[in-house]
Amino acid sequence: MPAALDRIRVGSAPDSWGVWFADDPRQVPWRRFLDEVAEAGYGWIELGPYGYLPTDPARLADEVARRGLKVSAGTIFCGLHRGPAEWDATWEQVSRVAALARAVDASHLVVIPSFWRDDKTAEVLEPPELTAEQWGHLARGMERLGREVRDAYGLDVVVHPHADTHIDTEEHVERFLDATDPALVGLCLDTGHYAYCGGDSVELIEAYGERLGYLHLKQVDPEVLAGVRADGLPFGPAVGRGVMCEPPGGVPELGPVLTAAQRLGVDLFAIVEQDMYPCEPDRPLPVATRTRRFLRSCGA
Repeated sequence: MPAALDRIRVGSAPDSWGVWFADDPRQVPWRRFLDEVAEAGYGWIELGPYGYLPTDPARLADEVARRGLKVSAGTIFCGLHRGPAEWDATWEQVSRVAALARAVDASHLVVIPSFWRDDKTAEVLEPPELTAEQWGHLARGMERLGREVRDAYGLDVVVHPHADTHIDTEEHVERFLDATDPALVGLCLDTGHYAYCGGDSVELIEAYGERLGYLHLKQVDPEVLAGVRADGLPFGPAVGRGVMCEPPGGVPELGPVLTAAQRLGVDLFAIVEQDMYPCEPDRPLPVATRTRRFLRSCGA
C-alpha cells in the first residue's frame, strides 16, 4: 500500500457531473448531484457555476450538511488583464460567489482567466498573447483581488491556469507566478489543463511549491489531444471529443502528483474535475465512484 497522503483532502465538483452552467436542461439536477457525490464517497464539493446549487446560504448549508458534505471553494471567471475598467464587473461577480462560499465555511475562491477565443465556435476574441502592459494589469489586478477577497470574505484566492486563456502554458504560468505576490495570490493547479497545454505538474509543484494552494485532478487522453491540436479545436468541443479521460487512463499520472503535493507539508484540497459536458445523466456516478476508488489506491 502507498503511504497515506494525510495532507490531501479529496473532493469532487459539479463539473464531474457534466455541469458547466447554472441552468441547462442537459445537466443533472442539483439534488441528484449532491446525492450522488456523497454516494461516490467524496466529502468535499465546490459550488460550481453560481446559481446551480441553491444560493440561499441557509438552504445550501442544510442541503450540504444532511448529505455529510462540506464546501471547499467557489469559482469565478474574470478578465483583469484588460485593466482597472474590469474591476467593478469582477467585484460584482466576486461579491455574490465569495459571500455564498464564506457563508458555508469554504476557504478558497478559484479564479479562472477569461477565454481569448470562444469556447464553442473558436472565434478569436482577443490575441492569445498579452502585451507587457496587459501582463502588468493582470498581475496587479489579481493581487488586488487576493487582498480584497481576503479582507472582505476571509477566502484565499487561487488562480487556475486554463486552456484557451492567457495563463495556460508553462511559460505563461511561470511568468504569472513570478509577477505576483505569494502572500496575495496562490495557484490552483489543474493537472488536466496543465497537461493539455504541455506542462508537467510534478515539475511545477517542485519548482513553485510555495505557491500551490489548491489542486484540481483530471487527466488528458494524449491521442485525443493530438487530434484536438491538429484540428485547432477550442476547449469546449475538445471536451466533447473526450480529451479529458477517466483516471488512470491518461496523463499525468496522479499518484506522483499527489505525492509531490504531500511532500510540501501543507493541507491541500484535491478536487476531482472530470470534464465531460454534455453527458448522459447516468454516466457520472460510476465514473466518480471508480475515480474515488483509484485515488484511495494512491493513498488519498
